[in-house]
Amino acid sequence: MLQACLNGSRTAEEHPALPLSPERLAEDAADVAALGVTSVHIHPRDVIGAPTLVGSEVATTIATVRAAVPGIEISVSTAVPGNRTALIGSWAPLAAGRPDIASVHVADPAWRDLAQALHRVNVQVELVLAAPTDLTDLPPGVSRVTVAATRENAESVLAAVEPLGLPVLLHGKDAEAWPVFTYAARLEHGVRMGLEDTLRRPDGQLAKNNVELVAYAKRNQRSKAPR
Repeated sequence: MLQACLNGSRTAEEHPALPLSPERLAEDAADVAALGVTSVHIHPRDVIGAPTLVGSEVATTIATVRAAVPGIEISVSTAVPGNRTALIGSWAPLAAGRPDIASVHVADPAWRDLAQALHRVNVQVELVLAAPTDLTDLPPGVSRVTVAATRENAESVLAAVEPLGLPVLLHGKDAEAWPVFTYAARLEHGVRMGLEDTLRRPDGQLAKNNVELVAYAKRNQRSKAPR
């Protein structure tokens, strides 16, 4: 699996090509899908550019992206301020505006409540962890584990996650993004790449946009594939 993480919580000042509006997210989603990406992870924004879980704003973003790339998985983040369980509850009638899956950080004290709220509105749960964690007695609806790691701790976190038997997506952030990507590709775990994780290409130069990062990721992934 190759997922593109298109914007994250970054601001427009961090990169001129960061997609924030539904239309820009849809454009980038279509471009990376053409390179073979099967999932996009996005942080929907409100009219002033702040991350949001408000049903109407989420629905606009998801429906716009889905119209551009009908077959792609759409993942959103739940790491925003506010009464998140109530906001997620408002997604129930969204239909085409509801995401397929949403990420929940296990370090968040409310993670179990968030997972249950997502399950009630028929959205799959993608657990995110950055350190070895006891994940016994998982709530319903968990379909994937995303490991946000460094190259130094990736092995120990994976040792805690792999016995669950769930699909694993492994990624790093900023300086760790490309080393962890290379490690994950060698292990044949799911991987992701995009402006949320890094603004730079493997050679350290500023990337032009999400498409350029994903193109580098595809080449890296092919070079690490078993022969």
